[in-house]
Amino acid sequence: MSKERVHRFVSSDFTVRMAAVNATEVVRHMQSLQNTYPLATVALGRGMVGALLMASQLKDGQQVGLLFKGNGALGSVYAEASYEGHVRAYTPNPQYQPPNYDNGLSLKEAIGNGTLSVSRHQPFQKQPFHGTVELVSGEIGQDIAHYLHQSHQIRSLVSLGVYLDSYGKVQAAGGVMIEIMPGVEESLVEKIQQNYEDKKPNISKMLMEGASPADLIAPFMEGIPFQEIDHKHEVEYFCPCTKERVLRAFETLGEAELQDMIDKKESSEVTCQVCGKPYTISVSEIQDVKDRVHKASLH
Repeated sequence: MSKERVHRFVSSDFTVRMAAVNATEVVRHMQSLQNTYPLATVALGRGMVGALLMASQLKDGQQVGLLFKGNGALGSVYAEASYEGHVRAYTPNPQYQPPNYDNGLSLKEAIGNGTLSVSRHQPFQKQPFHGTVELVSGEIGQDIAHYLHQSHQIRSLVSLGVYLDSYGKVQAAGGVMIEIMPGVEESLVEKIQQNYEDKKPNISKMLMEGASPADLIAPFMEGIPFQEIDHKHEVEYFCPCTKERVLRAFETLGEAELQDMIDKKESSEVTCQVCGKPYTISVSEIQDVKDRVHKASLH
C-alpha cells in the first residue's frame, strides 16, 4: 500500500495557497496504538490533519505543534507534525466517554472553553515561536483558522473530517486548508466563501467515496484556476521517543522513589503513551539515574 502525502496547490496568480490530505491511515494507526474512544479519536484525528496541513506550508526541518487546552472532559489535545510528514498526537484522556451521544461527536463540550497554543520549531532555533488564541469553537478547524487570522493575518478556510463506523473505528480522515494571502481582492475571498456555502463539501464523505486531494480542493476553488506544486513527503505516524528520553523522565521521580524501585530489584516496564513502544529499564539503569539525580542535588 502506497503511503499518502499532503498535496499542495496554489492559485494561478499565487494569491491563494491550498493543502489537502487523506490522513486515514495515520489516524487509524494512532487509534490502534492508543485505543482511543470516539470523541478522543475525532479530536486527535482532526488535530493531526490540521497539524499536517499547517506543517506542509513550512520549510525543510520545521515542525508545528498544536495544543488545545480546555475546561471540558477531554482536558487537552496535542498534535504535532513536521514539513516532512511526520505526525503524532496525544490526549491524557483517550478513553473518555460522554454520558450520552445526543450531541453526536461534537467536540465543543468535550474540549470546552480554553486556548489554542501553536508552537513552530525551526532547526538551529533555540526557542520555538509561540502564539496563543482563545478557542472560538472547540471543533479544531475553526480554531486553527482563527489562529491564522489573529497571529498571521491570514484569512483561511480549514475543513477537517474524521469519519467513524458504528463501532467507533476510523473509516476516513482528511482535510483541506485554503489560505488567502494578505492584500487579495475582496471579490476572490467572497467567491471562495460562496463556493463553500453553496457546496458544503463534506470531507470525510468525499474520502469515503474515493476522492483525491485535488477533488477535495475543487469545490472550494470552482471558477478559480489553480495548480499543484511539488511536495513529495509521505505522511507517517512518527514518535521521537528513545530510551534516553524515557530515562530522563525517570529523573523526575526523585531519589526516594527510585531507591524504592532499586530495593524491589525489579526492572521497570514503561510504554510510550504516544506510540505504544515498550521500554524495559533494568535495575542497574535505575541505579544510574538515581546516582545522576543525587549528584545533581549536591550542586
